[in-house]
Amino acid sequence: MTVGLYSRLSLMMFLEWFIMGAWYVTVGNYMAKIGMGSAIYWAYTVVPLSALVSPYFIGLVADRYFATQKLLGALHLVGGIAMFAAPWAAESGAGSATGFLGLLLLHALCFAPTIALTSALAFHHLTRADQQFPLIRVFGTIGWIAAGVLVSRVLQADETGLPLRVAGLAGIGLGAYSLTLPHTPPAQAGAAVSWRHILDLPALAGLMSRPFLVFLACVFVVFIPTAAYYSYAPVFVNDLEIPNPGFKMSFGQMSEIFFMLLIPVLLARLGMKVMLAAGMAAWFVRYGLFAGAATNGSVGLVIAAIILHGICFDFLYVVAQIYVDKKATPTTRAQAQGLFVLVTTGLGQLAGAQATGWLFNALVEAGAHSAAAWQTYWTIPAVLAGVVTLAFVFGFHDPAATVRRPK
Repeated sequence: MTVGLYSRLSLMMFLEWFIMGAWYVTVGNYMAKIGMGSAIYWAYTVVPLSALVSPYFIGLVADRYFATQKLLGALHLVGGIAMFAAPWAAESGAGSATGFLGLLLLHALCFAPTIALTSALAFHHLTRADQQFPLIRVFGTIGWIAAGVLVSRVLQADETGLPLRVAGLAGIGLGAYSLTLPHTPPAQAGAAVSWRHILDLPALAGLMSRPFLVFLACVFVVFIPTAAYYSYAPVFVNDLEIPNPGFKMSFGQMSEIFFMLLIPVLLARLGMKVMLAAGMAAWFVRYGLFAGAATNGSVGLVIAAIILHGICFDFLYVVAQIYVDKKATPTTRAQAQGLFVLVTTGLGQLAGAQATGWLFNALVEAGAHSAAAWQTYWTIPAVLAGVVTLAFVFGFHDPAATVRRPK
């Protein structure tokens, strides 16, 4: 991999996750400020809803008709415009919630496919994905951090619509930049269109095995409680009166950089199974720390829980992407990554956003954001994450995901 290619793919990842980092953390506090607090979970439902559509869009369009970089350009341009307009809809008066959430949904429908497409584009141009991909993906984390620092620390805009406008401008910029990325032709250009391909059946057939099904089941279930963090941790931090919650949340992405760079080394020493299990267990520990902080207001416990994000995300999501790529074939790479996004960001976080939204309204909102209500709120996902971790440890057995020790 040349320095030029590395730089171009790294900038792509930086801008991709800068977009999400700019609005995803602060939108809950913004909605609460303008009187939409009870609808926060809907803002965190549009992304998983869009992820449900994403794999079918990839299977029908991305793999057959358009070069990946051109499709990325078009999607980001449209999504960026929708995001830029969203604050105007939120503050326009009657029907503002519907218009706001509608524009968020349009943005998400455009953004969700790009999560898989940027990964597939990078994997297409790499020769040693397990070693090279983390070094590129880490710039996505840096992008998320940069967005958090900008909108929360620099602009002091946690409770305003400015972060959404920043995200919109970044999306438009990435749309233009995507057109300059290395040419990545559709993997199945000229192939006949059929419902088997649209429904990802070829990818499913190639991946079908007991270990892979156990893997998918566990990452699906563990992504249900992850929605509690993404949707309401910034609100929790704000309730504890910790200043600049968006900036504090970016500490998690800062820890991501450290652990992302360790992935190549740890994969060789520990194997994928150990790292995936550690990523799942970290969610259990994180929620336990939040539950403790709810009762004593400890800033230290909150910061520790946030910093755990490096293990929570890198060891679970990034290592899982590498595992999926290892199990896929070159012709089903985009479909396989799309299937992974469908199961995690789609089905898992859709169920999680709805469930945690119901919990938040029933416990925290109804309990006037009391310490006891927050403690119960965080204890429930902690228990679920712990159960899933045990199920994965004892139920997942794949030689390809473990380190072979010399006898």
